[in-house]
Amino acid sequence: MAIQENKQIARFFPRIDSRVQFRYQFRGQPHFESAVSSDISCGGLRFTSDRFIPVSTTVALEINLLNRVLRAVGRIAWSTPLPHSYRSQMGIQFVEFDGFQRQYLEDFVDTQLS
Repeated sequence: MAIQENKQIARFFPRIDSRVQFRYQFRGQPHFESAVSSDISCGGLRFTSDRFIPVSTTVALEINLLNRVLRAVGRIAWSTPLPHSYRSQMGIQFVEFDGFQRQYLEDFVDTQLS
């Protein structure tokens, strides 16, 4: 049931195919990991990684969007191993996002959709 609810939440926000560079950091860890999104919405982003990250893991995010770095907190909402690969595709749901930075992302997504 939770998976179905997550899919409904994810579809509440329009997604755009956009390769956005971002960094994520696990709580209590000093370093960030770099990644590139496959798509992004105002509710979260999707990416592929060589590293398995368990669902519900909380991560600090730095998203490089145009000329700004947006900071947010997210959690791994879902993770799917890719066939014939050691890689996984994952979705991060934004759980904390400053209002001005969220608005910047909303404006970016709206511009790409129009």
